[in-house]
Amino acid sequence: FRLFQLENWRAEDSMLAPFPRWTVLLNISWTLRAVAEGIKVGGPLVQGEDEMMNQKGHGTTEKAVQKDLRWGVSRNTANKICSFNRHYAEHAGYWQSTGFAPEVIQDDKEVTYFDSVSGLPLFVAPRGRTMTEFLSETKSHGWPSFRDEEVVWENVRILRDGEAVSVGGTHLGHNLPDHKGNRYCINLVSIAGKPESDDA
Repeated sequence: FRLFQLENWRAEDSMLAPFPRWTVLLNISWTLRAVAEGIKVGGPLVQGEDEMMNQKGHGTTEKAVQKDLRWGVSRNTANKICSFNRHYAEHAGYWQSTGFAPEVIQDDKEVTYFDSVSGLPLFVAPRGRTMTEFLSETKSHGWPSFRDEEVVWENVRILRDGEAVSVGGTHLGHNLPDHKGNRYCINLVSIAGKPESDDA
């Protein structure tokens, strides 16, 4: 049904005018893939050990970030934040300077976010809220903000100091709880990867 609608989509009528159709189709494809592969999403926070962030082949990760990251995010910024950083973040509102919001709001469906280094799935959002609500919270805080029910805990850990990391050592952001519970404030450059097999 959604693919049929895209066939009738006219760029001049869409927020996605600057983006080619294939980017929209890829986003839908990756989300469907996550569902088809049975990625377990949600559950209680999973704590990790600081040793996960020991130096490896490329800073705290085994390799550099992928070459062609989603939404036009900066590979240089991603490389610094993902692999050579434990405390700093992309500037607040960085996500608004990318193709992220126009692409995800078009479909108003769950989006799977992949590690910018390894391509492992890290978050699936929105869950239990609309895309508009997800983007509103993201705008309010300045960074994509995820909740417990949106985390792929098989691939994400929270260290004792609140740092959010991937199991491969990618720095993601921090857990900054609020009155609703855990809120994972995540750098877009850290979750703009493509699935493992798609990054040749």
